[in-house]
Amino acid sequence: AMSKSAVKISSDLLSNPLCEQEPSFLEMVTAFDTAMKRMDSFNQEKVDWEDGAAGSLVEWFSSVFPSLNMAVKRREQTLQDYKRLQSKVEKYEEKERTGPVLAKLHQ
Repeated sequence: AMSKSAVKISSDLLSNPLCEQEPSFLEMVTAFDTAMKRMDSFNQEKVDWEDGAAGSLVEWFSSVFPSLNMAVKRREQTLQDYKRLQSKVEKYEEKERTGPVLAKLHQ
């Protein structure tokens, strides 16, 4: 956006009536305009390259991380199972210690 703004400013300066009156000013503004257009072109190429590189990195990470994502999901499921079973154990520990309760607690 900054290079686009610089190109706009240089174009506006070229259309300034002072450029028609002062040849040295016109030469300076023309050089500035050319430099800003080259800078904008370079920046656009850089952005295009970065977008392509980022896209290939995302594809690479997607191919690597499905196994990690599955491992995280399995861990999350196991953790939920553990919490569920832990709450059952706590419930049985609070109950009176009878034969069936002790059997279920042992289980």
